Amino acid sequence: MTDAAEREMLYDLVRRFAREHIAPHVTTWDEAGEFSRQLYLQAAELGLLGIGYPEELGGTAATHSLRAALWLALCRHGGSGGVLASLLSHNIGLPPVVALGSDALKQQVVPDVLAGRKIAALAITEPGGGSDVAALRTRARREGDEYVIEGEKTFITSGMRADWITVAVRTGEERGASGISLILLPGDSAGLRRSQLHKMGWQCSDTAHLFFDGVRVPASHLLGAEGEGFRAIMHNFNGERLGIACAALGFAQACHDEALAWAQQRQTFGVTLNQHQVIRHKLVDMQQRLRSTEAWINAVCARADGGDSGADWVGEVCVLKNQATQTMQFCADTAVQILGGMGFMRGTLSERIYREVKVLTIGGGTEEIMKELAARQWRI
Repeated sequence: MTDAAEREMLYDLVRRFAREHIAPHVTTWDEAGEFSRQLYLQAAELGLLGIGYPEELGGTAATHSLRAALWLALCRHGGSGGVLASLLSHNIGLPPVVALGSDALKQQVVPDVLAGRKIAALAITEPGGGSDVAALRTRARREGDEYVIEGEKTFITSGMRADWITVAVRTGEERGASGISLILLPGDSAGLRRSQLHKMGWQCSDTAHLFFDGVRVPASHLLGAEGEGFRAIMHNFNGERLGIACAALGFAQACHDEALAWAQQRQTFGVTLNQHQVIRHKLVDMQQRLRSTEAWINAVCARADGGDSGADWVGEVCVLKNQATQTMQFCADTAVQILGGMGFMRGTLSERIYREVKVLTIGGGTEEIMKELAARQWRI
């Protein structure tokens, strides 16, 4: 079977899953501030949580193009950034475990997460700094066969109910990349306290402020060697940013879908909206951005699948993230405008996505940081 055929099959599978298990319930979940852990089990039953992970850990090997199909379908047909963020939080929490954890630790943790029985999260951002990872202050000191963690993290997706948390800590000098390590923390650890944060969007995704007060973790939960954390975090960011780009395109497509359907049935002055030139041109403007962003994502995925991650790779992914999130921002704004008063009402997809746009322009690295990283890579 060709990669294109596999991609089409996966997209169709995820589309049907999203339409049946996510889209009809999102407004209720947003109002409740959470969704059931049953959704993890349902997604895992179809193999969706394991895409891109080693088979020996319960996953399914997959190209970047296949992973993109998962994100695109889930976002376009599920229509909820909150569900996406929490349901797939393991995609930022687990990769360092898979890459750097011991065989015993991987077998203890990864299969349960990919089966939907456990939830994984990543904790890097701190109240005193976000994008400046090298300045983080949460510290882990070695005491015998344990590390003792002191500090705090904030804006942690799935932080309230995560069973495993990959935590960036300082084990070396007081400042700088070389002193940073990664430790996998069990969610039931004594001394870990969690506080719920309330957001403009992603209402059904739990986001937490974490406090570590003398939290003890077995030394065997260190991921890699001390001081290897910064490089692993930077590598992890590349995958996260490519995923965000795919998600942003999916949400932008969802806004276009809703706006087009509305324009084809809503009447003003005796004709449907799409018979007004100004509305048709707005829809074309959306398509212009959607098609160019989709082509760029396909090109980057093909490059990654071909093993090409040259010197300008980081810059390309960073600017692609900006392109995709700006496309999402434009399409969300335009869709709300086309829907008019309905676009301002809770329950419309475009209203939800309009509120969720900004977090994707910030999460995984702000637009400004993305431009600076690209400028350095491209020697501008």
